[in-house]
Amino acid sequence: MPATTKLKKPLRFGLPKGSLEQPTLDLLGKAGFTVSMSSRGYKPYIDDAEFELRLVRPQEMSRYVAEGFLDCGITGKDWIAENGKPVHVICDLKYSRATSLPARWVLAVPEDSRVRSVKDLEGKRIATEAVNLVRRWLRKHKVRAEVEFSWGATEVKVPELVDAIVDLTETGSSLRANNLRIVETLMESYPQLIVNRRLWQSDLATKEKLGGLAILLEGALNARTKVGLKMNLPAGRLDLLLKELPALRRPTISPLSDSGWIAVETVIDEKIVREIIPTLKGIGAEGIIEYPLNKVVY
Repeated sequence: MPATTKLKKPLRFGLPKGSLEQPTLDLLGKAGFTVSMSSRGYKPYIDDAEFELRLVRPQEMSRYVAEGFLDCGITGKDWIAENGKPVHVICDLKYSRATSLPARWVLAVPEDSRVRSVKDLEGKRIATEAVNLVRRWLRKHKVRAEVEFSWGATEVKVPELVDAIVDLTETGSSLRANNLRIVETLMESYPQLIVNRRLWQSDLATKEKLGGLAILLEGALNARTKVGLKMNLPAGRLDLLLKELPALRRPTISPLSDSGWIAVETVIDEKIVREIIPTLKGIGAEGIIEYPLNKVVY
């Protein structure tokens, strides 16, 4: 992505290690980048000389970006809030670990617990990895409870060690498997592209480079549920086609060498293609082709 102002040095770019690692690599691939890495490496290679990649735990990403060890990175909105370090958020990236659902920090208790709301946590003990997030939430509701840090496997700590947990989930299936009931959601989180605040404010080349990256990543995310569709159609049937075709914009229409026929191309939601293709065939469309998309930039 050429910028009008040249970067003084490559940007040190942090990628989240762990459950977000592969979805992030997949997204970069869709955005047009080739990333390769060894199974034990923490410095992946990217085919863009203006980036130097580092694999970093998402829990630490915003701190490293704020302090300048990293110039930019991708991490969850939740960990930015947990660390409380000032960074500039360039854009939200709505993808997740395994589904299209946002990650949620939820309050969970055993099925037979009397806890029904945050108010019932007064004087209780809560285990979580997001200690600062939970403490701020309790203060907001004027509830005093003991919050202790959990290194993981938080579900097994109730009810023997703590009264409740605040844990990260997408579907809630792991909590249900451990006979836990979700009481409340503290926050929802998607990954965000962040940059060192001082660098963003002072360096035009950085702003241009990362602004271009944001466009590509958002375009790749927009394309996840879309496909391209093209077909040939008798020109006299165009009005019928336009009534049936839910396009992002009006479709692209071109004349064919065969007089009386036109070529039509558009972008459409993938989930409705199987419903609409028989209809298109019924109004006279021929040579219907569906093809995948890497990016859709609005």
